[in-house]
Amino acid sequence: MTAIVRIDEEVVDVSEFVRLLKLNGQFDSLIEQLVRDKLTVRAAKQHGVTVSADEIQTRADQFRRIRGLHRASDMNNYLDALGVSLDEFEVFITETLYQEKMLEQVGTEAGIEEYFQLNSPKFDSIEVSHIVLDTEGKAKEMISYLHDDPESFAEMAREHSVADTREEGGKIGRVLRGQLRTDIEAKVFNASVDELLGPFPAADGSSFEIFSVTAKHPAKLDEDATAEIRRLLREEWLAARAQEHVIEAR
Repeated sequence: MTAIVRIDEEVVDVSEFVRLLKLNGQFDSLIEQLVRDKLTVRAAKQHGVTVSADEIQTRADQFRRIRGLHRASDMNNYLDALGVSLDEFEVFITETLYQEKMLEQVGTEAGIEEYFQLNSPKFDSIEVSHIVLDTEGKAKEMISYLHDDPESFAEMAREHSVADTREEGGKIGRVLRGQLRTDIEAKVFNASVDELLGPFPAADGSSFEIFSVTAKHPAKLDEDATAEIRRLLREEWLAARAQEHVIEAR
């Protein structure tokens, strides 16, 4: 039994720790991240990515400075408290560098540009506000009122919406395709500016939602789109790497 922590005479061991992670829904995400990191390191080595001793030293120095570990003794005490050896620390730094260098090769500017050209409609965006009400009758009455007085949308959201956006007058802000429910998205993205849509029932029928499209933005390869495409390319790349290996969680 490997103990993680002791509280008086009670010892929490590794098996209990893992069991708690599973029951709290944290185990799968931690394992997924571990697998992703290991697959990236493997791919980096297979692609001939190299990490030099100078790079390892520079990154280790950065690690120490960030944590205020200015003397060798400070670093040794820090690692001792974690139960981590110097060799294990060096492996951590080295693998982090492998991961970063490999992922730099995934999602290059050329790759991002190509992806955007092939998938630009994905990056259309709109700005929307909404009002959420707890009965269909209230929602129908509200949208009828708003058709007569569309300028009162924000005021009505503050007074009547049950959503957490009520204080902002129902403003959701800018959204991309894929960020709204699929049965709502097409209608909202095809709507004109200032058009009212709904009411749309929640999946469980507990509320009803009215949307107002306040602005439309055609696809543009800006900073946000670039970051999202880079993320998507890396996710696709990692999924492909996972298919190359037998992965089992114990």
